[in-house]
Amino acid sequence: MKKTSIKDIAKHLNVSVPTVSLVMNGRGDEKRISQETQKKILDYAKAQNYKPNVFAKGLKKGRSEMIGLIIPNISDVFYARIASRIEKEAAKQGYTVIYSSSEESGKKERELIRSMLDRQVEGLIIASTQKNEVDILELKRMNFPFVLVDRHYPNIETDYVIVDNKGGTDKAVSHLLSCGMTKIGFVTLTPELDAIKNRFLGYKSALENHGIAFNPGYVQELNVENYEQEMYGAIDRLINSEPPIDSILFTTHFLTAFGLRELRARQIRVPEDVKIISYGQYSVFDLIEPPITAVTQPVLDMGDQAVDILLGKLKGRSNENSQVVLETDFISRKSCCDER
Repeated sequence: MKKTSIKDIAKHLNVSVPTVSLVMNGRGDEKRISQETQKKILDYAKAQNYKPNVFAKGLKKGRSEMIGLIIPNISDVFYARIASRIEKEAAKQGYTVIYSSSEESGKKERELIRSMLDRQVEGLIIASTQKNEVDILELKRMNFPFVLVDRHYPNIETDYVIVDNKGGTDKAVSHLLSCGMTKIGFVTLTPELDAIKNRFLGYKSALENHGIAFNPGYVQELNVENYEQEMYGAIDRLINSEPPIDSILFTTHFLTAFGLRELRARQIRVPEDVKIISYGQYSVFDLIEPPITAVTQPVLDMGDQAVDILLGKLKGRSNENSQVVLETDFISRKSCCDER
């Protein structure tokens, strides 16, 4: 059964859509809409069991001074640092941040967006699952202020702050090649996310640019929901590959951690037997032996830029889309061909 919409009510009662919207949002008196018209609209809406669109409901608010933040996993150190920075920078401008984890579920992300709009947040910052185009398009259609961070939808024009993932893996592979490594294993996740796809493109293009043939057998794709168990087989396949690998690039910090565990279980020495680079940084990478060479992402800058863009929208400083692509850094340590 088709749900009754504001347009349906307006058409049936021969009034304008804005008039119905104002009455349903409790602004009839403010806009001097007659009591008779307000009663007619409210009575008909009740009779039709009208349920307000939560997106539209989110737009009726005044100043709540709250920002909603949705991230995949608050326990992930990468997203925890982004959340902490966003919270700190927003507080400087008088805003409170409420946040939740989507757990990489598009359905949960949708529920969180609607819940936060229902709580009258003024804007949203979202590290999306990239499984929720419908609600991203709806936010855009309703002109609701939001910024995508770390992940975005390439086919949807939005505000976003991301990292040059392709360039980051290019740096890592080029560094290994400069050390004489030419048989580079690549341990990654199944390419559901745009960031992961671009890291693979960076790996492949760096090899091609240096005249090194791409070997599909050196690429190990793990399922994001089962990567810890699948790492055992991935490392086995790499160390038994023909010709054998001389190095491995892991595309996330958590893949690096579990990959190192499997290498040590097999008594494979780093960097003597296999050299390692991690795309992504853990604080413990400085402390373990050997310290891990890593591509690092500008986490603090990502948080700063996301807050700045969103508050610019909220305060009317800009109506243009801001699309920021930040460069990665590279920290050389002993797990590769470095002596520090």
